[in-house]
Amino acid sequence: MSPEVALPIFIPLLSGALSLLFWRLHTVQRFIAVVGTGSLLVTSLWLLSSVDEHGILVMQMGNWEAPFGISLVADLFATIMVILTGIIGFSVALYSLATTSRGHEAFGYFPLMHLLLAGVAGAFLTGDIFNLYVWFEVMLVASFALLILGSEKAQMEGAIKYVTLNLLSSVIFLTAVGLLYGLVGTLNMADIAQRLGQVEDNGMVDVLAVMFMVAFGIKAAAFPLFFWLPASYHTPPVAVSALFAGLLTKVGVYALFRIFTLIFTQSPGYTHEILLWGAGMTMLSGVLGATAQFEFRRILSFHIVSQIGYMILGLALYTPLAVLGGVFYILHHIIVKANLFLISGVVHRLCGSYELKRLGGLYRSHPWLAVLFLIPALSLAGMPPLSGFFAKFIVIRAGIEAEAYGVTLIALLVGLLTLYSMVKIWAEVFWKAPPEPDEDKPELASPGQRELWQMYLPIVGLALCTLFIGLNGQPIYALAESSAEQLLDPSRYIEAVMGDATKEAP
Repeated sequence: MSPEVALPIFIPLLSGALSLLFWRLHTVQRFIAVVGTGSLLVTSLWLLSSVDEHGILVMQMGNWEAPFGISLVADLFATIMVILTGIIGFSVALYSLATTSRGHEAFGYFPLMHLLLAGVAGAFLTGDIFNLYVWFEVMLVASFALLILGSEKAQMEGAIKYVTLNLLSSVIFLTAVGLLYGLVGTLNMADIAQRLGQVEDNGMVDVLAVMFMVAFGIKAAAFPLFFWLPASYHTPPVAVSALFAGLLTKVGVYALFRIFTLIFTQSPGYTHEILLWGAGMTMLSGVLGATAQFEFRRILSFHIVSQIGYMILGLALYTPLAVLGGVFYILHHIIVKANLFLISGVVHRLCGSYELKRLGGLYRSHPWLAVLFLIPALSLAGMPPLSGFFAKFIVIRAGIEAEAYGVTLIALLVGLLTLYSMVKIWAEVFWKAPPEPDEDKPELASPGQRELWQMYLPIVGLALCTLFIGLNGQPIYALAESSAEQLLDPSRYIEAVMGDATKEAP
């Protein structure tokens, strides 16, 4: 029994309950947000230490042995994702102190934030496929409520697209779970992996693999059903955008990695060929959408789509180096993308707009903000020696070694177009002269020093993480390599969950 496995889920649930208890005391809610997310980060680091020392950790809920009870499982991949959840949650909580209005707090911003973090951590740690569906729905409810805070027209339009496509994904997911249970008679993922290899109906297994691929592909914003993301992620308060950009689509990517390295491993060629070209189209469609945009957060939203393609490419190639690259890319991208959204919020606070044509001159007035933008922007584009360079290099090298030249060429082209998009933002927001003031527009109140420091602090922290990964990447590389080894050897996961139990196929 390893109780520390449950802490990353328990802490945000407790923090959310305490926030509800102090519903009218906004100062207390803010304190709980910082302490709760900080505790999540600390316990996730403790969990990594435990996994590194003892191997894969399992907690059987209610002392019901697998496969009869619900298992929580922490291998290296899940633990890395939980740590990233803690980092982004803590950063967004600090940022929210300066940017969240009293009106949004009054409608439950902080309890919803904790509920979302609990759903994300639960999805990463569950070893039960139906519980994975449950945690997806927890995330959907919390994210939809956060998305419509403020009830502006653009928010409602984006929320309708967001919830419609995600509900479609949930229906496909739940249908696939039901069919899978009918086929193997269990919901425990380790037990499913054991039993599925003994199923003779390979056609049904292929159908289920495609159904899960479509369901998780929608949630990951992969081609062709990705349009809900750029239609919605630029509409909520910027702290919410950063939280979504960093974590939500990565849960879909995590589920793809988990399912296709643990359960559907018997004949990866068929499904992985679909994933390969899906990854290429996701990269290309996302980056082309970004090049056509002139609104800060919409550019960043389309780039979430394009970067998801690199992660899926790592899984699709299905070699040790490629899976390593996929894990490394997820780690790098979560930090970089959340940081870029936080920076866009500072720009909006200083200039009152996200439209590039209405911005300019910030390099002269706020040079440190310009430097802080360049670090994640150039990392996203894959410039050395930042984290994005090594992430792209590993994935592209894996593509060349696997002789997947077409999709590798797409990955290189997308990197160049990503650099173009980041240069466009730099030129419009920071380098060009500020536009002429609009006489009809009310003068924007300058933010106070305390407010700016609260916004800058998480941005600086995330930028330092990016620099650390780029300049001292060996320990991160080794961690991603060990994680990839565990993913490619599912017997270790199965043995940790099932122990000495032997199950007969139905």
